[in-house]
Amino acid sequence: MICKMSENKENVIEIPRVQIVMTFVATCIESTARLLNTSYKDVYQRMKRVGMIEQYIIPHYDTLHTESRENIAEGMVECLNEWEGRK
Repeated sequence: MICKMSENKENVIEIPRVQIVMTFVATCIESTARLLNTSYKDVYQRMKRVGMIEQYIIPHYDTLHTESRENIAEGMVECLNEWEGRK
């Protein structure tokens, strides 16, 4: 994000990568909850229980964040169901 202060000066605000990734994780959880018509707390607990956040979303952030929210949510539901079926 760049904030212009004047014609010749710019103030650059740098957001740490970990903050960007965690914001994306929250977006994945919320989009999935919306698609499943349930609470984000329920989806978070389900994802946490199977390790999906740490083992799938965070490690694959670079690939996943290029998708639309709709595609991400659909993929998250598919993955969550599959991972829960394994446990």
